[in-house]
Amino acid sequence: MKHLLSLEKLPRADFETILRAAKIFKRTRGAHKTQPLKGQTWALMFSKSSTRTRVSFEVGIRELGGNALFLNANDIQLGRGEPIQDTARVIGRMAHGAIIRTFAQSDVETFAEFSKIPTINALTDDEHPCQVLTDIFTFEEMRGSIKNKIITFVGDGACNMPVSWIFAAAKLNFELRIAAPKAFQPDAKILKRAGGKVIVTEDLPAAAKGADMLYTDVWVSMGKEAEAAKRIKILGGYQINAALVKLAKKDALVMHCLPAYRGKEIDAATFEAHADTIFTQAENRLHTQKAILNWAVS
Repeated sequence: MKHLLSLEKLPRADFETILRAAKIFKRTRGAHKTQPLKGQTWALMFSKSSTRTRVSFEVGIRELGGNALFLNANDIQLGRGEPIQDTARVIGRMAHGAIIRTFAQSDVETFAEFSKIPTINALTDDEHPCQVLTDIFTFEEMRGSIKNKIITFVGDGACNMPVSWIFAAAKLNFELRIAAPKAFQPDAKILKRAGGKVIVTEDLPAAAKGADMLYTDVWVSMGKEAEAAKRIKILGGYQINAALVKLAKKDALVMHCLPAYRGKEIDAATFEAHADTIFTQAENRLHTQKAILNWAVS
C-alpha cells in the first residue's frame, strides 16, 4: 500500500513516476484511456481552508472515475475530540483512500497507520509534498530537467514549503538556496537529515544571483496569524521584486504557490509580469494530483 506523507520518504523512482504521469494526464485530459479510481470513494478530510488543493483533488478524483467525499473537521467527530486513530479505523472501512489537510504531521501519519487505506498529505505544518511535486512538474514543463538547476526560495525558510523543497533537492540533484532571516531559517537537523546541496543565507541578492527560479510563499502561514505583525516586520526585506529578478538568469521563472499577498512577499508588478507562470503552476495542481492518485492505487 502506498502513502504520500512526506517527500523525505518518497523514493526517487516514485518522484519520477509521478512527474511522468502528470505530463501524460495533462496532455490527455478528457480522453483518459483508463479510470483507475472507478468505483472508489475518496475522503477529503480538511482542517485547514483550501482553494487549489480541494478543487484539484475533487476534480481529479472525478476525472479518474471516483467519487469525492469532502469532510470538514468541524462536521465530523474529529472536531469534538475523537482520537485520529478511531476516525481512521472508521473511514478505512468505508472509503478507498484519504486526502488530509491539517496541522500536525503526526495526524496524517497516524491516520495512514490505522486506516489501512492509501493516505495523501495535502498539507501539514511540516510539509506540503503535493505542491512541490506540482512545482517541479511546472518547472520541467517550461525549462526541462531540474537536475543541476538553481532554485531560490525567498521568505519564511522554516515553513512547510521550503522543508519539502529541501527533501526534493536531495532526491533530484538540484541546488536549493533559501534566503531568510535567521529567525526563519530551517532547522539544522532537517538539513543534515536531508543532505543534498542546500544553501541557507540571509543574503538575498547572493541567493538570487544566477538562479533558474525564484520562489516565494506567504509570510503568515495558516495558524500563525497571531504572529502576523512580528513576521511582517522581520520578513519585510525578503520580497521578490523587479530588482531581485534582474539578479537571476534572464529566463528565470518566478513562482508562488498562492494565495499571494501583493506588496508583501512579492510586489504587484512582478506578480502580474509572471502571472502566466504562476497560474499555470496553479492549474498543474490538477494534473499532478491525478498523477499522485494514480500512483497511490497502482
